[in-house]
Amino acid sequence: MKLLRYGESGQERPAALDANGQIRDLSDIIEDLAGDALLPESFDRLRQLDLCRLPLVNSQLRLGPCVGRVGKFVCIGLNYADHAAESGVAVPSEPVVFMKATSAICGPEDDIMIPRGSEKTDWEVELGVVIGKLAKYVSEADALSHVAGYCVVNDVSERAFQFEGTGQWVKGKSADTFGPVGPWLVTADEIPDPQSINMWLEVDGHRFQQGSTKTMVFGVAYLISYLSRFMSLHPGDIISTGTPPGVGMGQRPPIYLGAGNVVRLSIEGLGQQRQRVVAYD
Repeated sequence: MKLLRYGESGQERPAALDANGQIRDLSDIIEDLAGDALLPESFDRLRQLDLCRLPLVNSQLRLGPCVGRVGKFVCIGLNYADHAAESGVAVPSEPVVFMKATSAICGPEDDIMIPRGSEKTDWEVELGVVIGKLAKYVSEADALSHVAGYCVVNDVSERAFQFEGTGQWVKGKSADTFGPVGPWLVTADEIPDPQSINMWLEVDGHRFQQGSTKTMVFGVAYLISYLSRFMSLHPGDIISTGTPPGVGMGQRPPIYLGAGNVVRLSIEGLGQQRQRVVAYD
């Protein structure tokens, strides 16, 4: 299934894509794509629906983030060896973990707002993993059974905030609109191997990132197992699994986003995002 949320920010309604790619409203079936609605038994009920009998949604309406009420937005840094190289650091011996504020989450086509004082706003296409049932001290062999589905994430980053001064990653990752998520939550049964997915990102039509989850240092199952040692993972939590090479910081000379740029990014089977870059008013 391809699940999504549509409507004005803060008032999104749940929906699904039918076999013809049309959006069908689910709000009479589930309250939101959040919490218990992401449990395996909820998805089993949704799979029994005849989507063509559900109300049709205007495809021109805004798409919201594909998951609601996200409790944790956990990110993994330097998880592609070639991205670590372009960043000038060694490949980590264990996952580099940081958090992104959930207030950064926005829809897949919402504007990216460059924050005040920013000089180095950057892009990062990443595979997002959405947890579907409680994960605590899970084994790597069992980890994928805790996944509700996958989505596209743009881990927008302000490099000066991230590395300069006190150099805290969360500061550089958490500005409003720095977490476009969606367009769809694609259920795990449609992605049998999360370690064989292609992805790309373009700015103004120029392709900067072209990669595959095949080159991850730490795969999805390992990351879920690893994180569950240090924190419980709950339905709706998002893990953003790192980015392949080609970020702006890695260009020679570096290239960063400015007002008027248009960013497009996609992950195979998970849909496409498009954001216009604007300056914070």
